Amino acid sequence: MAAAAFAAETLTPSTWSTNAGYRFAQHRHDRAKVLFCVEGAITFHLADGDLTLRSGDRLDLPAATTHAATAGDRGVTCMEAFR
Repeated sequence: MAAAAFAAETLTPSTWSTNAGYRFAQHRHDRAKVLFCVEGAITFHLADGDLTLRSGDRLDLPAATTHAATAGDRGVTCMEAFR
């Protein structure tokens, strides 16, 4: 599903994984990000609250959005691309 969505939007994704509980420090990107949770779970910490993604969920993160994230208790695998 994720690969087909990226192809339909002519985006070239990369895939990454991380261990349970890994925390990505607060940061932002200069381009918009499209991210699919492929396996496991990840919680994004945003200014207006937390958002947990599970397998099959998509996040469209606008450019310059400050965020942090924490991998779920079984780790996470994601596919992402930038616009």
